[in-house]
Amino acid sequence: MFDQNTAKPILKDPFGRTITYLRLSVTDRCDLRCTYCMAEDMTFLPKREVLSLEELLAVCTAFIHRGVRKIRLTGGEPLVRRDILWLINALGAQLGRGMLDELTLTTNGTQLPRFAGDLARAGMRRVNVSLDSRDPDRFRAITRLGDVRQVEAGIDAAQDAGLRVKVNMVAVRGVNDDEIADMLAWCSGRGMDLTLIETMPMGDDIAARDAQFLPLTAVLDDLKAKFQLTPSQHQTGGPARYYDVGTSGTRLGLITPLTQNFCAGCNRVRVTCTGRIYMCLGQDDHIDLRAALRGETPHSLDTLLDRAMLAKPERHDFAAEGGQLTGGVGRHMSHTGG
Repeated sequence: MFDQNTAKPILKDPFGRTITYLRLSVTDRCDLRCTYCMAEDMTFLPKREVLSLEELLAVCTAFIHRGVRKIRLTGGEPLVRRDILWLINALGAQLGRGMLDELTLTTNGTQLPRFAGDLARAGMRRVNVSLDSRDPDRFRAITRLGDVRQVEAGIDAAQDAGLRVKVNMVAVRGVNDDEIADMLAWCSGRGMDLTLIETMPMGDDIAARDAQFLPLTAVLDDLKAKFQLTPSQHQTGGPARYYDVGTSGTRLGLITPLTQNFCAGCNRVRVTCTGRIYMCLGQDDHIDLRAALRGETPHSLDTLLDRAMLAKPERHDFAAEGGQLTGGVGRHMSHTGG
């Protein structure tokens, strides 16, 4: 199968899945230190190892020419990257030319008061905001640095700019499980969707994830007792399964890598801010694109993308067995991109 605009072969993996979705990390840095995403005392990458904005655009262009229609910018916190609007505007131009269907980003929301209007003008129509608690003390404990009022101000700014907001909440046993129903009610009252995410065994303290793991199957049963939830056919191109929340117009999404594997429909790959392409979040296999970008190898980006497709596994290795998480990877989520 070929992209009609470029006559280059569409990206397909060995299992027949077409890759139409790129999650691109633009920085490993963040102004928060969420416990499930970063170590408390993080060592950030030297600047020379991080792709320039021009190199990041070259990666996006290569993927677009191979059939990718959706790009999500991630981090770290993407909006702390210096001059990030240059890249966002360049990709927004691809929206205008019909080469992309959607450009979005995942953010912690702290920088949205500054950037929301610019994002909307660039062509973004929605953003994902990570918010695991609205309790000020609990939010600070989870993020180690954060002020929840700053995130809520960011959400206000995004909605004022006309951006649709989806809240992402990592469900953590004994930390925020008692807030999930209240978070759904709050989102519903503000016309926002809520997506719940299971804790994954990633980072340098995988053993601690066992105690934190909260299966969303149990959470869903509890929410069904409090809300009218109807299975929805809504799709965003990601792994979430959705439920309509009454007649509110709000949707509840569930991302369940451990209790309900969704790999059969995987349509995405991740590229880190250093140019590593990870074919699967739950495995360590990767291919380095940076050398090709910097002319340090005879291999072209297209050749390396083809090689990556051949190496894409059928599924991740994350699992929950007997109350313990297995299949963990040692890198932090912030190194890969959310």
